[in-house]
Amino acid sequence: MPVITGGQSVIQQLRSEGVEVVFGLPGVQIMHIYDGFFTTPEVRVITTRHEQSTAYMADGYARSTGKIGVCLVVPGPGAYNAGAAMATAYAASSPVLMISGQIDSSLIGTGRGALHEVHDQLEFMAPVTKWTDRISRAEDIPAGIHEAIRQLKTGRPRPVELEIPPDILATEAYIETIEPEEYQRAAVQDDVLRSALERLSTAKKPLIWAGGGVNLAGAWDELREVAETLGAPVVLTREGKGALPDTHPQMMMMGAGDQGPGPELMPQADVILAVGTRFNIPDTAEWKPRADQTVIHMDVDEEEFRNNITPTIGVIADAKEGLGQMARGLRGRSMQSSWDKESLAEVKSRHAEMMRERTPEFSQAYGVWEEVRKELPEETIVIGGVTGGAQFGGSAFATLRPRTLISSSYMGTLGYGFPTALGAKVGNPDTPVLALVGDGGFMYAIGELATAVQNKINLVTVVFNNHRYGASNDDQRSRFKGNVIGTELHNPDFVPLAESFGAKGIKVT
Repeated sequence: MPVITGGQSVIQQLRSEGVEVVFGLPGVQIMHIYDGFFTTPEVRVITTRHEQSTAYMADGYARSTGKIGVCLVVPGPGAYNAGAAMATAYAASSPVLMISGQIDSSLIGTGRGALHEVHDQLEFMAPVTKWTDRISRAEDIPAGIHEAIRQLKTGRPRPVELEIPPDILATEAYIETIEPEEYQRAAVQDDVLRSALERLSTAKKPLIWAGGGVNLAGAWDELREVAETLGAPVVLTREGKGALPDTHPQMMMMGAGDQGPGPELMPQADVILAVGTRFNIPDTAEWKPRADQTVIHMDVDEEEFRNNITPTIGVIADAKEGLGQMARGLRGRSMQSSWDKESLAEVKSRHAEMMRERTPEFSQAYGVWEEVRKELPEETIVIGGVTGGAQFGGSAFATLRPRTLISSSYMGTLGYGFPTALGAKVGNPDTPVLALVGDGGFMYAIGELATAVQNKINLVTVVFNNHRYGASNDDQRSRFKGNVIGTELHNPDFVPLAESFGAKGIKVT
């Protein structure tokens, strides 16, 4: 066992855990980790132009591949800069590990004004992380990273943060790498499973409402089997899109707000199986379960049973394991579902037509997504930014494979689209990746064009350029008598700008 520095140990342990790429931005407190990249070239480092992009790219990498995304930043301003992206990963339950630097161990908490010093960095990261920790000995670095990985691979996979002071990274010691572990998925308790199976198998009109937990757990085959066995329509949230192809006859399109078949079908259902979702029914739908409706809510995070809808039966389980148990338990049973296939097809078709014709602006945005779908291979990964047109992607874009439509979830983080798509492309170099973003959001991370060119990240980005923060501008026109102020933008000519970075620029008229 050779003597190595703490910084070298960081990269060696990441490699042991199966990490292939780290998105980072160098700085004085983490330079010993960068030296670790030099001595362990098997782990690729992609250096970004802003710390926020490191976490966005790690998030896009994680959600599109199912692997852990890792980002690396300096303490203080670096960690703060990454905060918005960590919040997005938190909202989307994305497995992102942020490794941040610190000031020297002897200065932590002294308030002496060391470079990048902030009071209690662990505390300010807590609201957007599942777990945080600080390493105080170089020999503990492998155990710290190993625990961070365990946190990401068990329970709900929300972001975690591990910080390491520079003096610990510089320390030379005999540091032993820890072997990776496999972790058992949370399964359904027998009595809860029996109760759920009895309600589902005797349901006259069962309905499935599935969310991002299905995609995070890779539970697509299990979802399909349960849905087909029950003969139940399936409504997917935006984060759940692709878990069942939109072309499947039981897949009911997702709507924007109160649009789509969900609000029409929910009151008809006698048993509702919610899986891997916050079950946050749009307020405009004003749906609450009736006394004669059974809600079975399966989630790996028990806290979700208390946030929006109180379930009749709460099922604590990983979506893949839990749905697998349900699928096996339903085999051979006589189902009593009475949904009519032709009626469901009519509902799906009618709502699609209603959304196309809702307003001229809506129809135009809807049409863009439908046309884009026709041109793309079905495996294409699409990231819609926080822009007017992108909000319709969940309903208008026919998602045919899992993990191929990525959003900012409830965080609605302006500027996330382009860097998140870069991370998705790094994780899927042989798969087409498309970012659809607005001009306002694109400018947040315009410097990452240089990152893309330098690292040969061959992403296609479509920028909808209306020279404004469109949603806020529309808000002023509709709610504030057209008093437009602060929402119109001066933009560069994006074509020569892209070409100045070495990218290809095309203007579509």
